[in-house]
Amino acid sequence: MTSLSDLTVPVTRQLPADPAAGDAEFLGRLRAGDAVAFAAMVDEWSPVMLRVAQRYVRDRQAAEDVVQDTWLGIVTGLARFEGRGTVRSWAFSILINRAKSRRDRDVRVVPSSVLTGLEPSGPTVDPARFEGPDGDHPGHWTSTGAPRRWGQPECSVLDREIRDVVDRALDRLPDRQRLVIEMRDVQGLTAEETCAALGLSPENQRVLLHRGRAAVRSALEAYHHG
Repeated sequence: MTSLSDLTVPVTRQLPADPAAGDAEFLGRLRAGDAVAFAAMVDEWSPVMLRVAQRYVRDRQAAEDVVQDTWLGIVTGLARFEGRGTVRSWAFSILINRAKSRRDRDVRVVPSSVLTGLEPSGPTVDPARFEGPDGDHPGHWTSTGAPRRWGQPECSVLDREIRDVVDRALDRLPDRQRLVIEMRDVQGLTAEETCAALGLSPENQRVLLHRGRAAVRSALEAYHHG
């Protein structure tokens, strides 16, 4: 099977700053087999796609598989793309459909593996590194057990705590609110691209964004005034 590494080449030209600006010209380059244009798209969008995919499958390896499958789908679907939205919104709609399919498939596979005795025989990480059921965050890393980067300065404790607060707030949101926040505020997609990717009306997108932002803001206020 083709891998992403087979599809990428060194990038010498960047994508338009405005996703809608020059989109028809950009699409023409992709359809003409412009490897530089495709490589720029892969490099710029893949990190965002991985984050969105992880909101569905919650496993990095599965999310990476979803992203790779999405790029292969984009390559094979370019000739059929009708240009009703931007290339990016179309790409993310493919991503979300594949992420949903992978999630549903994994839900069916996991119980079967347990019944046939294929579950891991033991933990791969010392359980003592995680908080127990009586901790503030059961199942999360303890303050001393969390993995650390080798040879890198320690990250700011405050920044890390704030990121944890935001991540927990996002995890508590309904799926569509969480994805709208993820795509708009975390990954920087436009309202139009988010609507096209998620199949939302502009009004619905605004409501979901407002409610999601309110929930995250409330969590941050509780943290700061805690």
